[in-house]
Amino acid sequence: MKILSVNAGSSSLKFQMYEMPEEKVLISGLFERIGIDGSYTIKLNGEKIKKDVELKDHKAAVTILIEELINYGIVKSLDEISGVGHRVVHGGDKYTLSVLITEEVVKVLEELTPLAPLHNPANVLVINVFKELIKDAKQVAIFDTAFHQTMEEDTYLYPVPYEWYEKYSVRKYGFHGTSHRYVAERCAEILGKEDAKIITCHIGNGGSISAIKNGKCIDTSMGLSPNAGLMMGSRSGDIDASMILFMHQNAKMSIEEIDNALNKKSGLLGISGISSDSRDIEDGIKEGNERCILAQKMYIKKIINYIAQYYVELEGADAIVFTAGIGENSIDTRRDILAGLKVLGIEMDEEANNNRGKEMLITKSTSKIPCYVIPTDEEVMIARDTYNLAK
Repeated sequence: MKILSVNAGSSSLKFQMYEMPEEKVLISGLFERIGIDGSYTIKLNGEKIKKDVELKDHKAAVTILIEELINYGIVKSLDEISGVGHRVVHGGDKYTLSVLITEEVVKVLEELTPLAPLHNPANVLVINVFKELIKDAKQVAIFDTAFHQTMEEDTYLYPVPYEWYEKYSVRKYGFHGTSHRYVAERCAEILGKEDAKIITCHIGNGGSISAIKNGKCIDTSMGLSPNAGLMMGSRSGDIDASMILFMHQNAKMSIEEIDNALNKKSGLLGISGISSDSRDIEDGIKEGNERCILAQKMYIKKIINYIAQYYVELEGADAIVFTAGIGENSIDTRRDILAGLKVLGIEMDEEANNNRGKEMLITKSTSKIPCYVIPTDEEVMIARDTYNLAK
């Protein structure tokens, strides 16, 4: 059965096609700068093919995607595509699992637009385009928020007027759920323990940490929006909320300007002054850049604080997992985090940690908590859920 995994952003479209249930990747690619000028890259049989082309909207991107699937012989006709799985950023508290997309689901996603104003409209747009162009395929929504909906009320509510929750759905939702679910399931498999207590660290340009018990999320660092919890590439993470009014009154910034600064000009970028990319920060540290050194110290401290908090919430941990761009590839960041967790009896294996992008145990056999690098695979999770619902 051929299943297409789709991840649509406001100006991008990432895709991967699988033969299921074998989970064999047939083709993958990325459409970028949709609505600006446009280009796309296809990866096939280990070869990358890049083309510049006008992409006036997402429909143009999907149309080209379908043409290329036929041109490269991935399918002879669209009837061969049994399902299209869509990564959807926000499902609110409506969905705890992936679902077949109906008119009612689309309506709910539109109603949730205030919670994800950039992403949900793009998700709905691409869903409607695929429904129009590949009519017979089952369309499935896989929500970033779904995995975290097992949190208890005393965890997901904020200590603000309760009416904010009742009237405006103000609460913690959490994100990166598909990634946290994938690495937690893989870690439990490695441990041979279904009831494992696992702390999963999805740290990339965006980042979140989750506490997982018996395969269910009991807490996560992101909140109402993805700009909560950790300091990130350009996001501030947790701040004193009164700062917003302070900057509005004293710097004469509008609410929109402050929101833009907190999401796009803060984090590693805001402190270092040079970049939101962890690799650039590490280069700056090697050159003795004091602000890069400060940015990294703050970044590491925030991650350690959340791991420590979740260690207490879980009453211990069977494993800690690092994943996503920085978690999988930054040797220095992992080393600094584990050094800060020595009090928990963690002993890092220097040689094992000196690897990038591989599944790896990076602690010694004497470590009280094993720590792993597990490369995430959100696309295969989308394909699995789509396959199970489509069949």
